[in-house]
Amino acid sequence: MATQTRCKLDIVAERYDLDAALLRYGSLDEHLLTRWTGADGDEPAGYRSLAKWFNLRLLTRVYDEHGREVTGSRVESDYAALTGGDDIVREEVLDDMRADGINADLLEADLISWSTMRQHLKECLSGTKPIETAKTEWEQKSVNVAKHVSASKVSEALSSLDTKQRLPGASTAEVEMQVLLSCPHCMTRIPFEDALDRGFICKDHLQASVASE
Repeated sequence: MATQTRCKLDIVAERYDLDAALLRYGSLDEHLLTRWTGADGDEPAGYRSLAKWFNLRLLTRVYDEHGREVTGSRVESDYAALTGGDDIVREEVLDDMRADGINADLLEADLISWSTMRQHLKECLSGTKPIETAKTEWEQKSVNVAKHVSASKVSEALSSLDTKQRLPGASTAEVEMQVLLSCPHCMTRIPFEDALDRGFICKDHLQASVASE
């Protein structure tokens, strides 16, 4: 009998014993499914927000074990530094972790992506939640068509650049188009699919956006 491959989220959760710190729900998986589906009456959470929640809980767990401050915005700011794209700031945070005895390289590698969260919920846990297809079917199809057309145009341009030797090998590159939605009231930016999945672009300014319509 073949052994089922465990996903990264399962491995990380076990490595840091994240289930042990949950009080409201019986397990980490139950917590994730409940928040994703909105079964507790709250707004359903998207993959990115759940991945961030998981990663922040992971950092908090490790910080606690090493006597590192977790109050205030310490964990949030460190996480932003690790995922913000500024290598200098990121290395400063990693060095600071190492000074506290934390295996910073392993911890950074153990942070999960939104796609890992999606895989865990849909494939590992076989999670499902109702989608109001009647309200979103044509709209989502329109966005998908626009992405496909844009990707085709980009592929044509890359092929031409490859032929002209301005960007050798460009014709073999894989093109991935993403539609990002920005909150008009803050810096929040999320993919269209995630916004559709959870029902809002920015939870903090949801009412403000509705009132302005």
